[in-house]
Amino acid sequence: MNKKKPKILLHTCCAPCTTYVHPEIKKEGFDVVGYFYNPNIHPFKEFEQRLETLKLYAGHAGLDLVCNDHYELESHLRLTLGKKPEERCLSCYKLRLFSAAAYAKQKGMDFFTTTLLISPYQNHDAIIEAGMEMSRIHGVPFYYKDFRIGFYTSKKIAKEMNLYMQKYCGCIFSEKERFARSKKNSYTSA
Repeated sequence: MNKKKPKILLHTCCAPCTTYVHPEIKKEGFDVVGYFYNPNIHPFKEFEQRLETLKLYAGHAGLDLVCNDHYELESHLRLTLGKKPEERCLSCYKLRLFSAAAYAKQKGMDFFTTTLLISPYQNHDAIIEAGMEMSRIHGVPFYYKDFRIGFYTSKKIAKEMNLYMQKYCGCIFSEKERFARSKKNSYTSA
Protein backbone atom coordinates (compact mmCIF):
# COMPACT_ATOMS: atom_id res chain seq x y z
CA MET A 1 0.00 0.00 0.00
CA ASN A 2 1.34 3.44 -0.96
CA LYS A 3 1.53 5.92 1.86
CA LYS A 4 0.06 9.29 0.91
CA LYS A 5 2.65 12.07 0.74
CA PRO A 6 2.00 15.06 2.98
CA LYS A 7 0.98 18.13 0.99
CA ILE A 8 2.93 21.34 1.48
CA LEU A 9 2.19 24.79 0.12
CA LEU A 10 5.39 26.53 -0.91
CA HIS A 11 5.03 30.31 -0.90
CA THR A 12 7.31 31.37 -3.73
CA CYS A 13 8.88 34.80 -3.92
CA CYS A 14 10.57 34.19 -7.28
CA ALA A 15 11.79 31.50 -9.66
CA PRO A 16 15.51 31.60 -8.74
CA CYS A 17 14.81 30.88 -5.06
CA THR A 18 12.33 28.17 -6.01
CA THR A 19 14.90 26.30 -8.15
CA TYR A 20 16.61 25.05 -4.99
CA VAL A 21 13.83 24.95 -2.39
CA HIS A 22 11.29 23.08 -4.52
CA PRO A 23 13.51 20.03 -5.26
CA GLU A 24 14.79 19.96 -1.67
CA ILE A 25 11.28 19.75 -0.26
CA LYS A 26 10.32 17.09 -2.81
CA LYS A 27 13.33 15.00 -1.69
CA GLU A 28 11.94 15.13 1.83
CA GLY A 29 8.82 13.32 0.65
CA PHE A 30 6.36 16.18 0.24
CA ASP A 31 3.80 16.71 -2.49
CA VAL A 32 4.61 20.35 -3.28
CA VAL A 33 2.26 23.05 -4.57
CA GLY A 34 3.76 26.46 -5.33
CA TYR A 35 1.92 29.62 -4.29
CA PHE A 36 2.73 33.07 -5.67
CA TYR A 37 1.49 36.00 -3.61
CA ASN A 38 3.83 38.99 -3.47
CA PRO A 39 2.06 42.35 -3.29
CA ASN A 40 5.35 43.92 -2.21
CA ILE A 41 6.89 43.77 -5.68
CA HIS A 42 7.33 47.12 -7.35
CA PRO A 43 7.03 48.34 -10.08
CA PHE A 44 4.25 46.49 -11.89
CA LYS A 45 6.56 45.43 -14.77
CA GLU A 46 8.89 43.80 -12.21
CA PHE A 47 5.89 42.00 -10.70
CA GLU A 48 4.90 40.69 -14.14
CA GLN A 49 8.43 39.61 -15.01
CA ARG A 50 8.90 37.68 -11.76
CA LEU A 51 5.53 36.00 -12.14
CA GLU A 52 6.16 34.99 -15.77
CA THR A 53 9.61 33.66 -14.89
CA LEU A 54 8.13 31.60 -12.06
CA LYS A 55 5.51 30.17 -14.43
CA LEU A 56 8.30 29.17 -16.84
CA TYR A 57 10.19 27.43 -14.06
CA ALA A 58 7.05 25.70 -12.77
CA GLY A 59 6.25 24.36 -16.24
CA HIS A 60 9.80 23.10 -16.68
CA ALA A 61 10.02 21.54 -13.20
CA GLY A 62 6.49 20.09 -13.04
CA LEU A 63 5.56 22.27 -10.07
CA ASP A 64 1.84 22.77 -9.59
CA LEU A 65 1.52 26.53 -9.19
CA VAL A 66 -1.28 28.66 -7.80
CA CYS A 67 -0.96 32.35 -8.64
CA ASN A 68 -2.61 35.07 -6.67
CA ASP A 69 -1.64 37.50 -9.39
CA HIS A 70 -3.68 40.51 -8.31
CA TYR A 71 -1.32 43.46 -8.10
CA GLU A 72 -2.09 44.63 -4.56
CA LEU A 73 0.71 47.14 -3.96
CA GLU A 74 -1.63 49.25 -1.83
CA SER A 75 -2.03 46.41 0.72
CA HIS A 76 1.73 46.27 1.13
CA LEU A 77 2.12 50.03 1.40
CA ARG A 78 -0.67 50.38 3.98
CA LEU A 79 1.18 47.92 6.23
CA THR A 80 4.70 49.22 5.73
CA LEU A 81 4.69 53.01 5.26
CA GLY A 82 6.11 54.90 8.19
CA LYS A 83 7.73 51.85 9.79
CA LYS A 84 11.39 51.17 10.50
CA PRO A 85 13.04 48.79 8.00
CA GLU A 86 12.93 45.72 10.30
CA GLU A 87 9.25 46.40 11.11
CA ARG A 88 8.45 46.84 7.40
CA CYS A 89 10.00 43.49 6.54
CA LEU A 90 8.13 41.68 9.33
CA SER A 91 4.84 43.25 8.20
CA CYS A 92 5.57 42.20 4.62
CA TYR A 93 6.38 38.61 5.64
CA LYS A 94 3.18 38.44 7.68
CA LEU A 95 1.07 39.75 4.79
CA ARG A 96 2.40 37.16 2.36
CA LEU A 97 2.45 34.24 4.79
CA PHE A 98 -1.05 35.08 6.05
CA SER A 99 -2.30 34.56 2.50
CA ALA A 100 -0.27 31.36 2.06
CA ALA A 101 -1.41 29.84 5.36
CA ALA A 102 -5.05 30.76 4.65
CA TYR A 103 -4.85 29.08 1.24
CA ALA A 104 -3.16 26.00 2.73
CA LYS A 105 -5.94 25.76 5.32
CA GLN A 106 -8.66 26.22 2.71
CA LYS A 107 -7.21 23.41 0.56
CA GLY A 108 -6.59 21.03 3.47
CA MET A 109 -2.82 21.00 3.12
CA ASP A 110 -0.59 19.54 5.81
CA PHE A 111 2.06 22.29 5.93
CA PHE A 112 3.13 25.60 4.44
CA THR A 113 6.55 27.17 4.03
CA THR A 114 8.32 29.84 1.98
CA THR A 115 11.26 30.27 -0.37
CA LEU A 116 12.11 33.41 1.60
CA LEU A 117 14.02 31.05 3.91
CA ILE A 118 16.76 30.69 1.27
CA SER A 119 17.92 34.29 1.21
CA PRO A 120 20.85 35.45 3.33
CA TYR A 121 19.56 39.00 2.70
CA GLN A 122 16.19 38.47 4.37
CA ASN A 123 15.59 38.65 8.12
CA HIS A 124 15.47 34.92 8.85
CA ASP A 125 14.20 35.26 12.43
CA ALA A 126 11.38 37.55 11.31
CA ILE A 127 10.34 35.05 8.62
CA ILE A 128 10.18 32.30 11.25
CA GLU A 129 8.21 34.59 13.59
CA ALA A 130 5.73 35.43 10.81
CA GLY A 131 5.40 31.78 9.76
CA MET A 132 4.75 30.59 13.31
CA GLU A 133 2.19 33.34 13.92
CA MET A 134 0.32 32.47 10.73
CA SER A 135 0.45 28.82 11.72
CA ARG A 136 -1.27 29.64 15.03
CA ILE A 137 -3.88 31.81 13.28
CA HIS A 138 -4.78 29.30 10.56
CA GLY A 139 -3.99 25.99 12.27
CA VAL A 140 -1.61 24.76 9.54
CA PRO A 141 1.92 23.85 10.65
CA PHE A 142 4.71 26.07 9.36
CA TYR A 143 7.50 23.91 7.97
CA TYR A 144 10.82 25.45 8.88
CA LYS A 145 14.14 24.63 7.26
CA ASP A 146 17.18 26.84 6.83
CA PHE A 147 17.64 26.75 3.06
CA ARG A 148 20.35 29.46 3.00
CA ILE A 149 22.99 26.83 2.27
CA GLY A 150 21.43 26.56 -1.22
CA PHE A 151 21.38 30.27 -2.04
CA TYR A 152 24.34 30.26 -4.43
CA THR A 153 23.25 26.93 -5.91
CA SER A 154 19.87 28.49 -6.72
CA LYS A 155 21.58 31.39 -8.50
CA LYS A 156 23.70 28.94 -10.50
CA ILE A 157 20.64 26.87 -11.48
CA ALA A 158 18.70 30.01 -12.44
CA LYS A 159 21.60 31.21 -14.58
CA GLU A 160 21.86 27.80 -16.30
CA MET A 161 18.11 27.89 -16.97
CA ASN A 162 18.39 31.47 -18.24
CA LEU A 163 15.81 32.66 -15.70
CA TYR A 164 15.37 36.34 -14.91
CA MET A 165 17.19 37.19 -11.66
CA GLN A 166 16.15 40.33 -9.84
CA LYS A 167 18.56 42.64 -8.04
CA TYR A 168 16.43 43.51 -5.00
CA CYS A 169 13.80 41.88 -2.78
CA GLY A 170 10.98 43.51 -4.68
CA CYS A 171 9.61 46.30 -2.54
CA ILE A 172 9.93 49.96 -3.34
CA PHE A 173 12.08 50.45 -0.24
CA SER A 174 14.65 47.82 -1.26
CA GLU A 175 14.65 49.22 -4.79
CA LYS A 176 15.49 52.66 -3.37
CA GLU A 177 18.25 51.18 -1.17
CA ARG A 178 19.72 49.32 -4.14
CA PHE A 179 19.97 52.46 -6.26
CA ALA A 180 21.22 54.55 -3.34
CA ARG A 181 24.03 52.02 -2.73
CA SER A 182 25.02 51.91 -6.39
CA LYS A 183 25.00 55.72 -6.57
CA LYS A 184 27.14 55.96 -3.41
CA ASN A 185 29.57 53.37 -4.81
CA SER A 186 29.88 55.30 -8.07
CA TYR A 187 30.80 58.46 -6.09
CA THR A 188 33.40 56.66 -3.98
CA SER A 189 35.05 54.96 -6.96
CA ALA A 190 35.42 58.17 -8.97
